[in-house]
Amino acid sequence: MKNRSDRRPRVLYLAFYFPPSRASGVYRARATANHLVERGWDVTVCAAPFDFLYDVIGSVDEELSKTVDPRIHVERPELNKYSWQNDLREFSWLRRSFPLMAQRVYKFSQTKLFPERYSSWAWASVMRALKLHTKKRFDVVVATGNPFASFGAAWMFNRLTGVPYVMDYRDSWTLEIFHDEPAFPEGHIAWGWEKRMLAKASASVFVNEALRGWHAERYPEVADRMMVVPNGWDADVLPTAEEKEAVAKAAAEAAEAAGQEQDQPKPLKFAYLGTLTAKQPVEEMAEAFKIARRHPDLADAELQIHGHLGFFKNSPGALKARLGLDDEGNHLEGVEDTGLRYLGPVSKTEVSRVYEEADVLVFLAGGGRYVTSGKIFEYMASGHPIVSVHQPGIAAQDVLEGYPLWFNANSLDVDALAASMVAAGKAARDLTPDQRAVAQQHAQTYTREATLIPFEERLREIVGA
Repeated sequence: MKNRSDRRPRVLYLAFYFPPSRASGVYRARATANHLVERGWDVTVCAAPFDFLYDVIGSVDEELSKTVDPRIHVERPELNKYSWQNDLREFSWLRRSFPLMAQRVYKFSQTKLFPERYSSWAWASVMRALKLHTKKRFDVVVATGNPFASFGAAWMFNRLTGVPYVMDYRDSWTLEIFHDEPAFPEGHIAWGWEKRMLAKASASVFVNEALRGWHAERYPEVADRMMVVPNGWDADVLPTAEEKEAVAKAAAEAAEAAGQEQDQPKPLKFAYLGTLTAKQPVEEMAEAFKIARRHPDLADAELQIHGHLGFFKNSPGALKARLGLDDEGNHLEGVEDTGLRYLGPVSKTEVSRVYEEADVLVFLAGGGRYVTSGKIFEYMASGHPIVSVHQPGIAAQDVLEGYPLWFNANSLDVDALAASMVAAGKAARDLTPDQRAVAQQHAQTYTREATLIPFEERLREIVGA
């Protein structure tokens, strides 16, 4: 019989957005679970139910599921979809028969119990975890938010079992990071819940120092248990030597087919890769690129947008209009061509090709000083020139500081942005293999393994204690 010290430590990972979800935080969740398995942990994940991902928000990437370590066990507790239901046929018996009573019950749960519409999934996760715990005990719980009901589930499980837990803030709950102000009024129950959950947590984790500092100032009594675990880049998104060779060969064949001379420079290809959202300065990006294309160095250049438009089914139309694109992703007839092209979603398996084919990467981000985008780590790892299009002073600039191919206007003025795009284009034309290697070296600090090692070590300390 094995001693307790000989068995693999067991972690319950509360991650609502987990593959095949394509939510913005899913890559951190995927990487964390995979890393823990590789380091010898027994990992069980409680994630969103399939019917929510497929039928309610329609936000999935099937290919991403294939990158999850098969040793990870995934549970999918139920979610009350009250606030998402519009079809009477989907209503519960209570809601169909007593709609006002059902509304009062739901409102009570949101205003008096836990202020988030995912809370039913959290409580279902607790019940599922208790059954699993009786068969084979968990040593620690890691809860990642959003949704932040996962923190509530970790707190409740701790109250019932004594198992320690860690809160991983992929995002901020009580701070509105896009406006740098509190997300709730004073006296709201969210503040009480956050204080209660942080008080019992063995550790709380933040993606950048700015967010850690804000929470430490508000909750100084638990500041010593707070740590920063930045996002990072995954090795499987970068092109292999074979992929690089295939891209170079395809480019040469395309140039030959077009009758292009070997020494004639091809049009530059700018690229944005990621989910485009309404909170990003998309109009400024489009206008700046239109201005930049008037420069001879950027004649016929394109800015190709790869990824989903928003996180929900009805998002693409509004975002295409803001970009000045038609339904097919091309510029609207009768207006000046901005050079933007929307090329659609990219599966995880195709990301490396997009990076290798690009000349310049455009880092588009919304929000203020607390924002760090997960994509910026992949951008740096590609070794391409990077153009910033965001408010000055965001947390991502701390990561980019020192990257030798960073072009930052430090402003959303379209003329300044256009000038930085022209400079980045020139750098791409003159880029040598040695320069690219130096740029990629800067990104080595932010591999997923490098960023997650201290986190895994902290979990072992908690289990050991």
